[in-house]
Amino acid sequence: MRLVILTNEQLKEELLSTGVSDDCKIDWISSPKELLSHTNTDALIDLLFEDNSYDVSHLNDYLRKPVFVNSMNKTIAEIEFPVIRINAWPGFLKRNIAEVSSTDETNKNEAEKILGLLNRKIEWVPDIKGFISPRIVSMIINEAYFTLEENVSTKEEIDIAMKLGTNYPYGPFEWSKKIGLKKIAGLLKELSITEKRYKPSSLLIKEASQQ
Repeated sequence: MRLVILTNEQLKEELLSTGVSDDCKIDWISSPKELLSHTNTDALIDLLFEDNSYDVSHLNDYLRKPVFVNSMNKTIAEIEFPVIRINAWPGFLKRNIAEVSSTDETNKNEAEKILGLLNRKIEWVPDIKGFISPRIVSMIINEAYFTLEENVSTKEEIDIAMKLGTNYPYGPFEWSKKIGLKKIAGLLKELSITEKRYKPSSLLIKEASQQ
């Protein structure tokens, strides 16, 4: 099977962290423009979908093939394209289980085969904004910013306390650096439109705007 994967170096490294089957050939590209010369493939994985402002025009030549997109803030219904959503925030691709959403049963079968070649099992989740683990991590980061706003402690101390107290791999501020504070702020803003408990900290918004 031949895949074309639109990605940057960081996400490419994470995707390869679990290895690749010998039956899988990958064409690596870094821009949607390069897709024009890579239509003779079995599937497309667009890990830069959010970074390209959700422009779906480059997907038109892949209508009959499985298309994975890294879309945290938009659902499949909102994208208006029969895509398979995957949680590809920085840090999350290192796991051997992928959070994936699809509204098409045929796509689900194909998705399991394709991600199996990348040595990943699929955890199917509802087609909701933010999936599951990004919502949780974003809320942890948001609460850490509220704590910082109240001068309870420093970023370094909060990170240490969370790692020692909960055995998290990263503290909330370390996590925010790995994922990108703009991504965190964007998801929280989107979720807070309908669920006020996701309202982002003003300090989080301020720091995200400075990046």
